[in-house]
Formats: sequence, C-alpha cells, structure tokens
Amino acid sequence: MLFFIGIIAAFFAFDLKQYMNRETFEQFNEQNSQLTMAAYFFIYIIMAACSLPGAALLTLVGGGVFGFTKGIILVSFSSTIGATLAFLAARYLLRDWVQQKLQSGTFRKKLEEINQGIEKEGALYLFALRLIPLVPFWVINLVMGLTPLSTFKFYLVSQLGMLPGTMAYVYAGSQLGQFKLSPQLFVSFAVLGILPIFIKKVVSYFKSRKVLKNFTRPNKFDYNMVVIGAGAAGLVTSYIAAAVKSKVALIEKHKMGGDCLNTGCVPSKALIRSAKMLSYAKRAKEFGFKSTSVDFDFADVMERIQGVIKKIEPHDSVDRYTKLGVDCIQGEAKITSPYTVSVGGRSLTTRSIVIATGAGPFVPPIPGLDKVSVLTSDNLWNLRSLPKNLLVLGGGPIGCELAQSFQRLGSQVTIVEGLDRIMAREDSDVSKIVYEKFVREGIRVLTGHKAKSVSVDGLKKILTCDYGGQSVPITFDEIIVAVGRRANVKGFGLEELKIPITNRGTIEINEYLQTIYPNIFVCGDVAGPYQFTHTAAHQAYYAASNALFGFLKMSKADYSCIPWCTYTDPEVARVGLSESEAKAQGIPYEVTVYEIDDLDRAIADSEDHGFVKVLTVPGKDKILGATIVGSHAGDIIIEYISAMRHGLGLKKIMATIHIYPTLVESNKFAAGNWSRNHVPTKALGYLKMIHAWRRG
Repeated sequence: MLFFIGIIAAFFAFDLKQYMNRETFEQFNEQNSQLTMAAYFFIYIIMAACSLPGAALLTLVGGGVFGFTKGIILVSFSSTIGATLAFLAARYLLRDWVQQKLQSGTFRKKLEEINQGIEKEGALYLFALRLIPLVPFWVINLVMGLTPLSTFKFYLVSQLGMLPGTMAYVYAGSQLGQFKLSPQLFVSFAVLGILPIFIKKVVSYFKSRKVLKNFTRPNKFDYNMVVIGAGAAGLVTSYIAAAVKSKVALIEKHKMGGDCLNTGCVPSKALIRSAKMLSYAKRAKEFGFKSTSVDFDFADVMERIQGVIKKIEPHDSVDRYTKLGVDCIQGEAKITSPYTVSVGGRSLTTRSIVIATGAGPFVPPIPGLDKVSVLTSDNLWNLRSLPKNLLVLGGGPIGCELAQSFQRLGSQVTIVEGLDRIMAREDSDVSKIVYEKFVREGIRVLTGHKAKSVSVDGLKKILTCDYGGQSVPITFDEIIVAVGRRANVKGFGLEELKIPITNRGTIEINEYLQTIYPNIFVCGDVAGPYQFTHTAAHQAYYAASNALFGFLKMSKADYSCIPWCTYTDPEVARVGLSESEAKAQGIPYEVTVYEIDDLDRAIADSEDHGFVKVLTVPGKDKILGATIVGSHAGDIIIEYISAMRHGLGLKKIMATIHIYPTLVESNKFAAGNWSRNHVPTKALGYLKMIHAWRRG
C-alpha cells in the first residue's frame, strides 16, 4: 500500500503527467532507456508480488514500449520473480492455517488427494496452468503457495511455462505499439486465441509420449477398440463403437450381460416382484377381500427368475452384438501393453482399450466364515429350497432388498448391520420408515451389531456379534453376505502395467476416464465412484467417445445428476444431495416435504405412506436434491432427475399439468408446499387492499 501511495505522490511531485504524451514518453525512453526498463521491471515485480490483476495489459504495454526481444526478457523474468514472491507470501502467511482448517473439516480426504497429486505431478500441473493464459496469473501463484510444491520447482516451471504466453502477448503489444492495423496484428490476436487449445494438445502429447515411450506402437491395428467385459458398461461401449462404424472387439470370460443380467438387477427384481405378489395376498382385507391364499413352491419362484433372465438374454447376446458389427470373443483377456490384448492364444492390436470388468460381492475375512456355505448375490440364485432361518449380513440396499423378499416368501430373516441403522447412505428419516416396515413384516433387524466370528455346533450355525461390548449369538440355516462389492481389478494385466488402484479398490482414472495410459479407459463398477447399471452405461458413452474421438475433443464424465433407487417396499429413490450430505459438505439448503398419505391415488391404492423431500437453494426454487420414499418411487423421481439435469426449478414442476389421479402428482404437491412457504406476504397484503377497494 505504501508503495502505491508513493507512486501517486511521485506522479504529482515530479509532474509525471507530462510524460503521458506519446511523443514525450518516446523521447524520454530513448534518452533514459535503462531507467525506463528498470522502472517497468520493478513495477511488474511489485504488481505480481501483490497479486494484482492486470498482468495481460502490462505485458502488452511491455511489447509496445520495448519491442519484441527486450519485452520478452523484461516480462519473463519480472513476472516470474513477482510470482515467486507471491507464492512465498501465501506459503508463509496462509499455508499452515489453510491446511489445518481443511484437515479438520469435511474436505480432509480431498485435501490429502490434492497434496498427494502435487507431490507426485505438481510440476506438470503448474506447467499446464502456466501454458494457458486464460487462467488468472495471480490466482495460480497464491494457490500453489498453499501446496507442498517446492519453491525451486515453482520458479523454474513458471519461467518456462509462461514463456509461450508471454511471447504471444508481447508480440501483440509490439504490433499495437505501432498504432496501425496490420496482418501481423491480426495474427498475434489469433495466436492468443488458439494458444490455450494448442498448448493443451502439446501437453497431452508429451504426457502421452512419456508413459508410452517403453512400448512399441504397431504400424497397423487390428481394432480401433478392444473392450474387456460384457456387462452393462462393456455392452454399451461396444454398441456405441459399432454404431459409429469403428472396428471393435468385446471380450467376455463368462456370460454376456454381466452381473446385471445374470446375478444382479434382473434376477433380484424378478424375486422382488414374486415376493410382492405374496405380500398383496397377505393384505387381502385392505383391498376388500375376506381372505385369500397362495399355493406356491419356492423352487418354482426361482425357476421363474431363470425364465426372466432367458427372456432378456437376447438383448445382450453374442448373436445380437455380432449382427451390430462387434467381434464377440469368449475367453480371459490380458492386457500385455497399451496397444495389445491377448485372449485365447491370440494377440489383438488396438488403438484403445476399455476396461469394463465390473465388480463382485465382497466377503469379509470373518473368522470361521469359511466353515459354512456362504451365499452372495452371485450364487444365491442356485437355491431351490427356502431357508428356514436366514441371516443377512449387511443392511445396505442389496441386503435390505433380499431380506424383505425372503421374509415375504416364508423365511425368518435376521438382518445384522454394524452401523447404527440400516440404509445408512440415506437420511435417518428414510431409514426409519424402512426399518419400521421391516419390523411390521416380522424381520428381525439388529443394528449396531458387529460380526466377530462364525462357528458350527453340530447342526447349528452361529454368528457371534459384538453389541455394546457384549457377545450376541445368532443362529441361522443360511447366511447371505451383502456388505458391499469389490471391483474386479486382478488377473488381466494391471499389475504388470503398473496401473494404479485407488483406496476404494477401483482403477485410478482422470475426469476423462483415462488411466495413466491415455489410450486405456475404464468404465462401470471397476471405475467407480457409483456402482449402478445406469451409471455404467453413462460412463460407457464418455469412454467410447473419448477413446474414438479424443484426438478431436475429450469430454469429462458428468456425475452432477446421478440417481438411484433401492427396491424395498416402500421403494427409496434419490437424486442429488440428501440432508446429511448437505450438512456434511457445509452446503446451505431449505427442505420441503410432502407426505404421500395425503395423495388421492396413494389412498386409493392403499399405498398411502412415505414422503417426497426436496432440498433447494435458500430462497430459490433451484433443486439440490430429492428423495422419495413410497410406492413406485423409482418411477416418480424421474421428474426431478430431468428438472435437475436441465436446470428447471420447482416453479416449473408446479406449472406442469400432471394427470389425475397418479402417484406422480406428489411432485407437484411438493412444489406447491415450497411455493406456500415462499408466499410474498407483503404483496398479498397489498392485493387484499386492492380487492377491498374494488368491492367498494
């Protein structure tokens, strides 16, 4: 501040106004060139060190006053010295305080990832930022000062990284300094416009060269793309690749359709449907019937599930995808280089590889668990006898869906969950509704019980849990383990290529779904962060697009509006933030709730339970998230997904005509509740006065 006060004082004291004239300044500069350069050099350093905006303008001035060569030298060194001073100021004044604040907050995990990234490739990140003049000069200086990047690296990389942009700006300034329109001036501005795009391509090229330098690139490729895994992600990737007439191979070692068709979404929903039919029979009096009964055999129910799978199989079959133009190959794939995949004794050369190997059930290492036959979502479909006492280990979405279905089919089900509530990913009011429904249906729900060991005593199988320091034995006939899924990352070459795995067990990728090798992409469960079929298909689009057309344009996978549904009864569907997530992330919000017990169609269907809960920006109708608990919640939530995806607020939903009577009217009534909570009371007061005046 004192420096700038001194500048202003000197301006008036030494009558510097006389030098504002162009001819006078040029004459002064010719007579005192070293003084002028020193003053410019010093001013640029101070401006950069004080993190003042205006670097681009001052650089243009340098080119106009000193010409191309001198301008580059002056700007390059003064800007780097000033930037380093700002970097050091941020480091010694703010870094420790910022790091401590973030370490104790909700951004701790993200901070650790950033620090690790800077330590690993901080110089490259800085170089990329410096090469793009559009990124504010002073912001980079301050932000980098808060990271572990060394001062020497910062100075050296800044000097080199800013040089191309400096040259372009100085050249533009030298042309502007001539005060005439010229082809060179237009060229200089064109260079400034295309420089960020060009530099981005150059950085990408050299980064690719660095990781691929140890591998021989084939002169000719067998395929444009090889996809490993024929689950949801692999099928969609292959479909898109074939649709745009590229040559693609799809390798699957087991069954086409992956988990979703064979062991996941399809069979579980078929089971849920059969179980729901029984639940309606048990509720006969609610629908006006004196009594009803259903005669069934559990084996027939399980055979129906296989029939459903067979009916859908043609959608994912080898025959269909072969007709689409995909080379379907049965066998175990192994990536032998970024350009080659071996399968069945063959070596396929390819421009790009997409890994879509999915995930499988995680079985925790509980002592004694290996002494009993463990059921998972993979193998329980082989059951033909209904377990009498069924224990479900895990109270997440999969565990809850299976527990309710088997209870309705006649098993006595016990859910064991280590956390303090089931469905912990959702808000507590959601968990409460599902818990109460389970208890009414006879399911024994044990939360806060941590599994310790499994033992076998004669014909008795016992799971011992720790509950508040006490041992709780639970007997069972069969046990379903549903504590989560683990990505399939082993056995197909990742270790040999040193492709990193994240702490979550998924393959490490960037925002473009690329691994450390720019032509190897990942999508689906093996990529994370979500393990849903629809997310796998969503990622597959980006993986296919980037793998085939990334040389023109790369697109970032968009996770801003990922929905999901748990198919318990009542269903639980959500998109965007929950209340607990908003609180954890420090995001301000308003909550609007509509209770479905007030909805005409729900009452008519005897499904008048649950709610619609919408989170919005305070004072606005912009939707941050929506949760629906109730019958057909997975269908009803589509309106909120569409609204969030396309930036529509609750006012638009309220203004939309909804068919009467339908369950989806609940969305309109939730929007109506929001509107009533935001009524402009003053305006209504004035309207009341106007109406009274008009009545005379």
